[in-house]
Amino acid sequence: MSTDAIVLLKQDHKDVREQFRAFRKPDQTPVQKQKIVDTILELLTVHTYIENEVMYPRVRSLLPDLEDDVLESYEEHHVADVLCMELAAMDATDERFDAKTTVLIENVEHHMAEEEQDWFPKVREGLGRKQLQELGEELLAARKRAPRRPEQPSAMKKAIDAVVS
Repeated sequence: MSTDAIVLLKQDHKDVREQFRAFRKPDQTPVQKQKIVDTILELLTVHTYIENEVMYPRVRSLLPDLEDDVLESYEEHHVADVLCMELAAMDATDERFDAKTTVLIENVEHHMAEEEQDWFPKVREGLGRKQLQELGEELLAARKRAPRRPEQPSAMKKAIDAVVS
């Protein structure tokens, strides 16, 4: 298995896209949709954690010209995190579950496409193979300690719980 950071992140993207396709299949029961969304939430929680904690800060320090891209990515992750937290508090039978999942999918697909078509090539050009492998090793280590479910700040959790109740 390659430890190239970009290869690892692209594999995450592939895994997420596979779950998006599964969600979009017609005639899914609420139980099936819930299982798929739970998998999506876990994949995205781990992925955003390792990018936010390792990839983005390291790229930002090593390639200062990409700072605007990194800041935009943080904001795109924030939007996805909010949607993930809201979905984690919902049940597949909720009338907004499918709509919220669709919005999450659309946002994440846009983000992944931007990374793969624009940001990853810039990072690959700016960093050497050795640096990308070292970053990949850091990503793998971070993956082991990453949360598996969206983490809600206590104030946000209380607000969401109040709305859901």
